[in-house]
Amino acid sequence: MINKRTARAVGGPPTTAGLREVLNRAARVVIVDAPAGEADSADRPRTEVTGADIADLARLLAVVDGGTGELCLCDGWPTITVHGPNGDLIACWTLHHQSGLRGAGDCDADLVDGPALTDWLAGRGLTGSRRVQEQLAALNAAQDQRRTRWIQAAPAGLTEAAADVARPSGRDRTAWSRGLRDAEERLATLTRLHHPEATERIRALLAWAGVPAREATGSLKWYDLAVQRQLLAEGPDLILTALVARPPSPAQLDGAAGLFSSTEWTEAHGRQLPEPLRSTLIGHIEADGTEPMRFRLRHGYYGAERTA
Repeated sequence: MINKRTARAVGGPPTTAGLREVLNRAARVVIVDAPAGEADSADRPRTEVTGADIADLARLLAVVDGGTGELCLCDGWPTITVHGPNGDLIACWTLHHQSGLRGAGDCDADLVDGPALTDWLAGRGLTGSRRVQEQLAALNAAQDQRRTRWIQAAPAGLTEAAADVARPSGRDRTAWSRGLRDAEERLATLTRLHHPEATERIRALLAWAGVPAREATGSLKWYDLAVQRQLLAEGPDLILTALVARPPSPAQLDGAAGLFSSTEWTEAHGRQLPEPLRSTLIGHIEADGTEPMRFRLRHGYYGAERTA
């Protein structure tokens, strides 16, 4: 029986030569469109590779030697089991995100040509990888569009700095985190340089913070939080004053709704808002709020009566 333990990464760093040495000893290779823990299920699509086709598979499984130094936390699929002439299990590998291989060494390894393997699997009836690739492409496109909208909404003078903050992470997440901290500091410095007057700066940041409220692609992103942290660094009395200095725009009220319901704000300042801001914000949410805003309103945020 195949299980997650069977498919664990083992040995030294993964290499293409090591993979081919294993496949050179194979009598057959079975590939199942399922994680290792479900690969024995008879209803999961599978293909069996024998003879000269094993050499073709070996070329498609070429990896970047040395691996990534990391292990993906998901189960991974399809599952590839390599069997010797006596039917014994020689190796068990899993594909991760259709671009990496697990089990050929002590860490994951990037495939040299993941799309080619995806096409080869689809040609043999295992279309799950292709569907996932298409879904990931659509998701990435939506996230890119959301990131672009956020950058374009940046207050005057901050577009370039905003793009640096919103830069996606690469393979080296430690270096990315350091770069993000530096980018956030530059953004905060430029915000105060281009918008030195507190009331106007806060109102500009609130409108920017309101952008994610109308997005349908998930919760706050790291770049959204960069704006929220700038607002939290402002004096709370300054923020409240900025919102009543003159009537706030719908975007500013969206940003205020997010700020005033954040854990950082409520833990430091509570949920109660002063009048007339309380009534203004509640009226905005009741008239045109999103479902998350309405949910928070029903649960006692913004100083509203708790109704559910």
